[in-house]
Amino acid sequence: MRRSYLIIFILFTCSGCFRRFIQTDKQIKAYYKDKPVKPTYFTIENDSIKLFCAVSGADTLPPLLIVHGAPGAWYGSRNLLDDSLITTHFQVISVDRPGYHKSTFRKSRKAVTSIALQATVIYEALQLNHSYKKGIIMGSSYGGPIAARIAIDHPEKFYHILLLAAAIDPDKEKFWWFNKYVHHGPLKWMLPRFFRTATDEKYAHIKELRKMQPLWQQLTIPVTAVQGDADRIVLPANLDFAKKVLAGKEADFILIHGADHLIRWQHPDLVRKLLLQPTGKPTCCK
Repeated sequence: MRRSYLIIFILFTCSGCFRRFIQTDKQIKAYYKDKPVKPTYFTIENDSIKLFCAVSGADTLPPLLIVHGAPGAWYGSRNLLDDSLITTHFQVISVDRPGYHKSTFRKSRKAVTSIALQATVIYEALQLNHSYKKGIIMGSSYGGPIAARIAIDHPEKFYHILLLAAAIDPDKEKFWWFNKYVHHGPLKWMLPRFFRTATDEKYAHIKELRKMQPLWQQLTIPVTAVQGDADRIVLPANLDFAKKVLAGKEADFILIHGADHLIRWQHPDLVRKLLLQPTGKPTCCK
């Protein structure tokens, strides 16, 4: 009974904060009403996946593939999708990860907790690019290790990896007081789907990050990792972990004083600069 009251308390106190993670189609339409650059929407489907993608920029430009965190959706990167400078250099592809918003795996809306499987599904978004050029993959928060896994599996497709506040250290996974009640509570299914999915991912994340640990040394692409020192969601120690697992690699590490978790929105000029800098050389790939 105590757990039930706690779930009700979470629903009541967090109903407002839930809205920050959800944008309705009506809200998205209103946001883009007067924007000169608007995304086009695609859904990639086969027997296993339904992968929803928002895309801006010509498909003959190098791809910028964006992987969101938990919770999240494609529209978390809408400031890049409507950035005319970015979209003159890249075809920006922002996905809904399986289990979030409009993407599913095997017709299920449940969480896909495997980093490797998430990487396999999201890689399919590159079907939308016809440039035959290497591009950039960007991952934020829980999307960071997924982006890295895609780059490890397909190094011929990318020339730069950008990690923003990436949750990569299995020993620094942060749990909130209510997580166990959401994960095991009897009223779990009363909570929004994105909240349940994020919680299920969290409980699998430590194990999944330990699987990733020996793979970091397989990266052959330049990496830039950015972290805010005031981030209370993904702790700054994750940047120290990045320095360890990427030792000897071509990698840059940026710690922003006073920045918290939402680097894309709080420091858009820095993100734009990092995307446009001549890191590596975007040569053709097969």
